[in-house]
Amino acid sequence: MSAQRPPALTDRPALERFRARARRAPAFFLHEDAADEVQERLAEVNRTFTAPAVVTPFPEVWAGRLPGARLIPDTEVLDLEPGAHDLVIHALALHWADDPLGQIIQATRALQPDGLFIGVLFGGQSLQELRMVLAQAESDVTGGLSPRVVPMGEIRDLGALLQRAGLALPVADSFTRTVLYRDLLHLVRDLRAMGEVNALDARHRAPLRRAVLARAARLYAESFADAEGRLQATVETLFLTGWAPAEGQQKPLRPGSAAQRLAAALGTTETGLEPAPFAAAPRLKD
Repeated sequence: MSAQRPPALTDRPALERFRARARRAPAFFLHEDAADEVQERLAEVNRTFTAPAVVTPFPEVWAGRLPGARLIPDTEVLDLEPGAHDLVIHALALHWADDPLGQIIQATRALQPDGLFIGVLFGGQSLQELRMVLAQAESDVTGGLSPRVVPMGEIRDLGALLQRAGLALPVADSFTRTVLYRDLLHLVRDLRAMGEVNALDARHRAPLRRAVLARAARLYAESFADAEGRLQATVETLFLTGWAPAEGQQKPLRPGSAAQRLAAALGTTETGLEPAPFAAAPRLKD
């Protein structure tokens, strides 16, 4: 008896349609920023990569950035040969994957010993303002809720996937930026031009009601506008980095094995950390 396949997160045909529409009038600035950041990080690595591969929904963003790189789409089964690459970059597509761990495992298998994996994806803080206003607006107008924004992982959970995929020296870090928009429709247009609109398999197929959109626009302006009335949209970008295991590879120190304390090296007094205060989610204005 075969195991039952888990429900799909993403409606892939819809996602491909949305991406095709985005290519006609693109707004790929977040993809460009991510690619720039990856190149800066690679410049800091004391290594010349000669056989790179990039998993990306928008190969035009990466064209010419890494000489000789194979640019492949983020399909369920990646077009990667085992042990063929010394660098694999998974560029801003993992948040749409039904099986992100499986994607990382496939990338890991494609690496040569001591090859580098870099995964870039949007994190759980992204579009938090939009999530909140859409949820409250839909609840206010219809009395119900439906998924409107793809769920995105948190850095701790996603960082653990690197170890589960068998990568050595795993590191997960992030940076957050705030993008400003003149109104909600301006934000929605940018999301369409990035191919990042709602492609959830469980989404409500009917268009968003005008009353819900109007209510969301008012809530957004009241709760998340800056002093000049521009709407703030949070974008969290996560970077997952790990190396394919190899003989003679650097090993992390065992926890507690340090011979000296950092405070002694810096000539300061060591103090314990106070528990962080709990920060409640902001309450939207009525």
